[in-house]
Amino acid sequence: MLLYIHGFNSSPLSDKGLVTASYIAEHHPQLPFFQPQLPSEPLEAMSLLIDIVEKAQTEGDPLTYIGSSLGGYFASYLAETYGGRAVLVNPAVKPFELFDEFIGTQYNPYTDETYQVVAEHKHDVGRYNTPAILNPDRFYVLLQTGDEVLDYKQAVQKYHCCKLLIEPDGDHSFIGYEAQLASICEYLFS
Repeated sequence: MLLYIHGFNSSPLSDKGLVTASYIAEHHPQLPFFQPQLPSEPLEAMSLLIDIVEKAQTEGDPLTYIGSSLGGYFASYLAETYGGRAVLVNPAVKPFELFDEFIGTQYNPYTDETYQVVAEHKHDVGRYNTPAILNPDRFYVLLQTGDEVLDYKQAVQKYHCCKLLIEPDGDHSFIGYEAQLASICEYLFS
Protein backbone atom coordinates (compact mmCIF):
# COMPACT_ATOMS: atom_id res chain seq x y z
CA MET A 1 0.00 0.00 0.00
CA LEU A 2 1.12 3.53 -0.79
CA LEU A 3 -0.47 6.31 1.23
CA TYR A 4 0.02 9.83 -0.16
CA ILE A 5 -0.46 12.46 2.57
CA HIS A 6 -0.94 16.04 1.45
CA GLY A 7 0.03 19.10 3.44
CA PHE A 8 -1.81 21.80 5.36
CA ASN A 9 -4.60 23.47 3.40
CA SER A 10 -3.90 21.23 0.42
CA SER A 11 -5.48 18.28 -1.32
CA PRO A 12 -4.91 15.24 -3.52
CA LEU A 13 -5.76 17.72 -6.30
CA SER A 14 -2.52 19.65 -5.73
CA ASP A 15 0.10 19.42 -8.46
CA LYS A 16 2.15 16.87 -6.45
CA GLY A 17 -0.96 14.87 -5.64
CA LEU A 18 -2.08 14.68 -9.27
CA VAL A 19 1.41 13.89 -10.61
CA THR A 20 1.86 11.15 -7.99
CA ALA A 21 -1.52 9.54 -8.75
CA SER A 22 -0.80 9.59 -12.48
CA TYR A 23 2.68 8.09 -12.06
CA ILE A 24 1.45 5.30 -9.77
CA ALA A 25 -1.46 4.48 -12.12
CA GLU A 26 0.94 4.20 -15.06
CA HIS A 27 3.93 2.47 -13.44
CA HIS A 28 2.44 0.57 -10.48
CA PRO A 29 -1.22 -0.06 -11.39
CA GLN A 30 -1.46 -3.13 -9.14
CA LEU A 31 -0.45 -1.17 -6.04
CA PRO A 32 -3.17 -0.27 -3.52
CA PHE A 33 -2.91 3.54 -3.55
CA PHE A 34 -4.68 5.82 -1.10
CA GLN A 35 -4.76 9.57 -1.42
CA PRO A 36 -7.44 10.83 0.97
CA GLN A 37 -8.62 14.39 1.37
CA LEU A 38 -7.71 15.02 4.98
CA PRO A 39 -10.17 16.71 7.32
CA SER A 40 -9.00 20.14 8.43
CA GLU A 41 -9.17 19.08 12.09
CA PRO A 42 -5.82 17.40 12.99
CA LEU A 43 -7.21 14.61 15.20
CA GLU A 44 -9.77 13.67 12.54
CA ALA A 45 -7.04 13.72 9.88
CA MET A 46 -4.78 11.42 11.87
CA SER A 47 -7.68 9.13 12.77
CA LEU A 48 -8.42 8.68 9.05
CA LEU A 49 -4.76 7.96 8.28
CA ILE A 50 -4.43 5.48 11.15
CA ASP A 51 -7.58 3.67 9.99
CA ILE A 52 -6.11 3.27 6.49
CA VAL A 53 -2.76 2.05 7.85
CA GLU A 54 -4.28 -0.40 10.34
CA LYS A 55 -6.58 -1.83 7.65
CA ALA A 56 -3.57 -2.34 5.35
CA GLN A 57 -1.69 -4.05 8.19
CA THR A 58 -4.65 -6.37 8.84
CA GLU A 59 -4.68 -7.28 5.14
CA GLY A 60 -0.91 -7.90 5.15
CA ASP A 61 -0.08 -5.06 2.75
CA PRO A 62 3.42 -3.59 3.04
CA LEU A 63 3.22 0.02 4.24
CA THR A 64 4.74 2.91 2.30
CA TYR A 65 4.10 6.64 2.47
CA ILE A 66 4.74 9.86 0.61
CA GLY A 67 4.15 12.91 2.76
CA SER A 68 4.45 16.55 1.77
CA SER A 69 4.91 19.36 4.30
CA LEU A 70 2.47 18.65 7.19
CA GLY A 71 1.84 15.33 5.44
CA GLY A 72 5.54 14.58 5.92
CA TYR A 73 5.17 15.22 9.64
CA PHE A 74 2.22 12.81 9.77
CA ALA A 75 4.09 10.25 7.63
CA SER A 76 7.02 10.36 10.08
CA TYR A 77 4.71 9.41 12.92
CA LEU A 78 3.08 6.62 10.91
CA ALA A 79 6.38 5.12 9.71
CA GLU A 80 7.90 5.24 13.19
CA THR A 81 4.76 3.85 14.85
CA TYR A 82 3.49 1.29 12.32
CA GLY A 83 6.57 0.60 10.20
CA GLY A 84 7.09 0.97 6.49
CA ARG A 85 9.17 3.29 4.38
CA ALA A 86 8.37 6.97 3.94
CA VAL A 87 9.42 9.62 1.45
CA LEU A 88 9.08 13.09 2.91
CA VAL A 89 8.95 16.11 0.60
CA ASN A 90 9.92 19.39 2.29
CA PRO A 91 8.46 18.01 5.54
CA ALA A 92 7.26 20.10 8.44
CA VAL A 93 9.40 19.30 11.46
CA LYS A 94 7.66 21.28 14.23
CA PRO A 95 4.38 22.43 12.66
CA PHE A 96 2.84 23.02 16.09
CA GLU A 97 5.27 25.95 16.45
CA LEU A 98 3.71 27.56 13.36
CA PHE A 99 0.03 27.12 14.21
CA ASP A 100 -0.33 30.45 16.03
CA GLU A 101 0.01 32.34 12.75
CA PHE A 102 -2.86 30.32 11.21
CA ILE A 103 -5.39 30.64 14.03
CA GLY A 104 -8.65 31.92 12.64
CA THR A 105 -10.56 31.41 9.42
CA GLN A 106 -8.79 29.51 6.63
CA TYR A 107 -9.89 28.78 3.09
CA ASN A 108 -8.86 25.68 1.12
CA PRO A 109 -8.97 26.54 -2.59
CA TYR A 110 -8.88 22.86 -3.61
CA THR A 111 -11.98 21.90 -1.65
CA ASP A 112 -13.69 25.31 -1.54
CA GLU A 113 -13.93 24.76 2.22
CA THR A 114 -13.80 27.52 4.82
CA TYR A 115 -12.82 26.27 8.25
CA GLN A 116 -11.41 27.41 11.59
CA VAL A 117 -7.96 26.77 13.00
CA VAL A 118 -8.18 27.00 16.78
CA ALA A 119 -5.51 27.10 19.49
CA GLU A 120 -6.31 23.50 20.47
CA HIS A 121 -5.11 22.30 17.04
CA LYS A 122 -1.56 23.25 18.02
CA HIS A 123 -1.67 20.75 20.89
CA ASP A 124 -3.44 18.16 18.72
CA VAL A 125 -0.71 18.29 16.06
CA GLY A 126 2.00 18.17 18.74
CA ARG A 127 0.70 14.78 19.91
CA TYR A 128 2.21 13.20 16.77
CA ASN A 129 5.69 14.63 17.14
CA THR A 130 8.60 12.26 16.62
CA PRO A 131 11.40 14.27 18.26
CA ALA A 132 14.07 11.74 17.28
CA ILE A 133 14.08 9.37 14.34
CA LEU A 134 14.60 5.88 15.76
CA ASN A 135 14.44 4.06 12.40
CA PRO A 136 16.43 6.17 9.92
CA ASP A 137 16.43 3.38 7.34
CA ARG A 138 12.70 4.02 6.84
CA PHE A 139 13.09 7.58 5.52
CA TYR A 140 14.09 9.30 2.31
CA VAL A 141 13.82 13.08 2.69
CA LEU A 142 13.69 15.47 -0.26
CA LEU A 143 14.49 19.10 0.52
CA GLN A 144 14.95 22.29 -1.44
CA THR A 145 16.89 25.11 0.19
CA GLY A 146 14.60 27.75 -1.33
CA ASP A 147 11.56 26.52 0.62
CA GLU A 148 9.81 29.78 1.49
CA VAL A 149 7.40 28.21 4.02
CA LEU A 150 9.60 25.94 6.15
CA ASP A 151 13.24 26.17 7.22
CA TYR A 152 14.85 23.21 5.46
CA LYS A 153 17.68 23.24 8.03
CA GLN A 154 15.26 21.93 10.68
CA ALA A 155 14.62 18.89 8.48
CA VAL A 156 18.35 18.41 7.84
CA GLN A 157 18.93 18.42 11.60
CA LYS A 158 16.11 15.99 12.38
CA TYR A 159 16.69 13.59 9.47
CA HIS A 160 20.49 13.88 9.23
CA CYS A 161 20.85 10.12 9.73
CA CYS A 162 18.38 9.30 6.93
CA LYS A 163 18.75 9.22 3.16
CA LEU A 164 18.65 12.89 2.09
CA LEU A 165 18.36 14.73 -1.21
CA ILE A 166 19.06 18.43 -0.73
CA GLU A 167 18.69 20.58 -3.82
CA PRO A 168 19.69 24.25 -3.96
CA ASP A 169 16.99 26.87 -4.52
CA GLY A 170 13.55 25.52 -5.43
CA ASP A 171 10.53 26.25 -3.26
CA HIS A 172 8.02 24.66 -0.88
CA SER A 173 6.24 22.86 -3.72
CA PHE A 174 9.55 21.10 -4.56
CA ILE A 175 10.22 22.21 -8.12
CA GLY A 176 10.86 19.22 -10.38
CA TYR A 177 9.08 16.77 -8.08
CA GLU A 178 7.81 14.72 -11.03
CA ALA A 179 11.41 13.99 -12.05
CA GLN A 180 11.98 12.41 -8.61
CA LEU A 181 9.12 9.89 -8.80
CA ALA A 182 11.19 7.07 -10.31
CA SER A 183 13.79 7.29 -7.51
CA ILE A 184 11.00 7.73 -4.92
CA CYS A 185 9.34 4.51 -6.06
CA GLU A 186 12.66 2.68 -6.29
CA TYR A 187 13.31 3.59 -2.65
CA LEU A 188 9.80 2.71 -1.47
CA PHE A 189 9.45 -0.60 -3.31
CA SER A 190 13.00 -2.03 -3.38
